[in-house]
Amino acid sequence: MYKTKIGLEIHAQLSTKTKAFCSCPADVFELEPNTAICPVCTGQPGALPVLNEKVVEYALKAALALNCEINLRSSFDRKNYFYPDLPKGYQITQYFTPIAENGYIIIDHDNKKKIRIRRIHIEEDAGKLIYQGSSSISGASTSLVDLNRCGVPLIEIVTEPDIESPSTARKFIEILRDILRYLEICSGDMEKGALRCDANISIFSDDGKNTSNVVEVKNMNSFKFVEKALEFEKNRISSVLSEGKNIPHETRTWNFATKTTISMRSKEEENDYRYFPEPDLLPLVIEKPFVEELKKHLPELPWEKEKRFIKEYGLPEYDASVLSKERALADFFEAVVKKTDKPKETSNWIMTEYLREIKELNKDIEGLAFGPDHFKELFDLMDSGKISQKIAKDVFSKSLRSGKMPSKIVKEKGLEQINDEEVIEKTLREAMKENEKAVRQYREGKKGVLGYFIGAVMKKTKGKANPELVNEIARRLLESEEE
Repeated sequence: MYKTKIGLEIHAQLSTKTKAFCSCPADVFELEPNTAICPVCTGQPGALPVLNEKVVEYALKAALALNCEINLRSSFDRKNYFYPDLPKGYQITQYFTPIAENGYIIIDHDNKKKIRIRRIHIEEDAGKLIYQGSSSISGASTSLVDLNRCGVPLIEIVTEPDIESPSTARKFIEILRDILRYLEICSGDMEKGALRCDANISIFSDDGKNTSNVVEVKNMNSFKFVEKALEFEKNRISSVLSEGKNIPHETRTWNFATKTTISMRSKEEENDYRYFPEPDLLPLVIEKPFVEELKKHLPELPWEKEKRFIKEYGLPEYDASVLSKERALADFFEAVVKKTDKPKETSNWIMTEYLREIKELNKDIEGLAFGPDHFKELFDLMDSGKISQKIAKDVFSKSLRSGKMPSKIVKEKGLEQINDEEVIEKTLREAMKENEKAVRQYREGKKGVLGYFIGAVMKKTKGKANPELVNEIARRLLESEEE
C-alpha cells in the first residue's frame, strides 16, 4: 500500500497598480503585447530597480494571515537562468532570507488539520512565450515573446510536503485563494495566471522501505486540473514502483487534451540557478510598528466569518460556508440582513435567485445597480401580500437586471397580487365548469385533483392570485356545493 506526499509552490500575483521594481502598470492581462515595459523591467544596461512599497505591504498581509513568522530584515537575490522571455537573464527574488517563514493554514478547523508553510518570498514575474502554428516557409513552429509580465510582483508560497492526497491539495489552494481575495491583495484568477501552482509529489510504501523520487508538475491553471494532474501522477508513480523500478527526478507538465502528464526536462537543482545577492537593492528592513499596524487592520477571514454567521444569524453551516466564501458576497449578505432582519430568508434568496442571476449575467456584485434597499422592498411587498412568492421571483429578476425598485416594476407590469375573494371565486367556478369530470373525481375522494384547480386559477390570473386564498376557496366550493 502506498501513501502520497505532496508539497506545493504557489505564485500569487499581487494586485498592485505598478510592477515590483518600476512604474509600469502591473495589470497586463488584456494589454497588447510589449506595451507595458520600460528599461528597468526589460533589463537595459544602467537601469536600476526601485522596490514598490505596496508589494512589501501585501506580502506582509499574506504572511500575517497565514500565521507566518516575519523576518524584519530580509534580502533580495538573483536567480540566474537563460530563457527567451527573461531579458535580464535573471529574476529578482528572495532566496537566502525570505520575508516570512514557518506559517500554516488550517484546512479542517474541526479536526485541527493544518498544512505548514515553509516560506513566503517576494519575486518578480518573467515574460510569456506565445506559440503559433507552423510557418508556411520553414514548416517550423513560431514562438513570440511578450515581455509585459516581466517585473509583475509575485509572492511565492511554499508549503512543507504535508499534503496527503490530490483532493487535499485542491482544497488547500481553494482556501488560500479565498484568503488572498479577502485580503484584497490578489484576484486569485487561475485562468488569468494570477494564481499559478507547481506541485512536487512522491510516493512511499507503508513500511517506508520503498520511496519514489520527487516529480514536479507544472502548468496547472485550474483547481480541477491540479487535482487531476496529481491523481494521474499518484497512479503512474505507484504503478512504476510496484514493478520494482523507480522514476526519474523530473519536471512534467499537465496536458489538457490527453488528461495526462508529459515529461518536460530533468529537475533542476538549486545550484543550477547560481543564486547570489542582488547588488542593486539594499536589504529590506521592516519596522515592527508597521507590522503591528497591518495586523491590527487585517479583515475577518473566511472561516472566522463562517463561524460568526452561524452564531450571530443562526444560519445552517452550509449557508454560512457559501455566504462567507467571498468577501463581497458576505458583506452584501450582512448589508441586506440589516435592512430585512430576516437572516435565513435573505440567505435563501441570495444563494438561489441572486447567485443564479449574477452567474447568468456574468457580473460581480459591484457591477450591479441592485442593492440592499431593493431586497428590503421586495420582502415588504411579499409580507404585505401585494405579490406572491412566485411573482416575487419574476420581479426580483427584472429589478436586478434593470436596477429599478421592485415596487415600480409591480406597478408598471400590473403584478400586484389578487386578494379579492369574489374575483378568485368567480375564476374557480369557471374552472369547475370547464372540467366537471375533475369536480366529480374530487367529490368521489380523489383529493389530489385539487391541484388542477389551483393551477387553473393561477394560469387564468397569470400567477397573480393569492395561492393560499385559492386553496381555501377551492376546498370550500368543491366540498360544500353540488353542481
